[in-house]
Amino acid sequence: MNPVSLPLPPLRRAAALVLLGALALGGAAGCSTAADSAPRTPQEQARESSPTGTPTAIPASASASTATDVGWVQLMTPMNQQAVKLLTLAAARAAEPRVRDFAVRLRTGQKSELDCLRALLTRMGLPGTDVHAGHDMPGMVTVRDLEAARAAEGPAFDRLVLVQIRDHLRQSEQVSRSEITSGGRADARELAAALVTAREASLAELERLPGAGRALG
Repeated sequence: MNPVSLPLPPLRRAAALVLLGALALGGAAGCSTAADSAPRTPQEQARESSPTGTPTAIPASASASTATDVGWVQLMTPMNQQAVKLLTLAAARAAEPRVRDFAVRLRTGQKSELDCLRALLTRMGLPGTDVHAGHDMPGMVTVRDLEAARAAEGPAFDRLVLVQIRDHLRQSEQVSRSEITSGGRADARELAAALVTAREASLAELERLPGAGRALG
């Protein structure tokens, strides 16, 4: 992923970096989809339902939201939104059939997670707007990344997708572990734990895909 590049006034840039640092202190990366069949969504982790899974509400917490809860959900939501855009390209254009299949299934899981994240935003009384718009955050698929993907073809396209999605999964796993450790809301920590389990499995599957060894080094 691109390094952090925040076109912001110094105070806002510093605040964004502090947020990422605080989240990263909570734990190491790891959140992915199931290695067998379609990615397991947070709801499937809880009830072992069908591979496509219809999102169900995670019980609301009586706890007050902390800064960690707010920072996590406001970062994870646009991270998933941007990843879905790249996965949509990969589902249509990947040269390797197994990469296309993986992209289709992972996109389904990421969309289901988005439903849960947006519901959590609502329960927390937070706006649905992307507070990180225009920021090149670690693990975020950026506008430049999407432009590069649209310009790439064949194996080069596949390599780009594998690297970008690997970085997205790793970083979103890391910040989700931080939410588990430091978050105040039970419903947010529960969702973060489901995301971590999902990322672990997706990363394991991604690393077994054709071309992954060469692309990921």
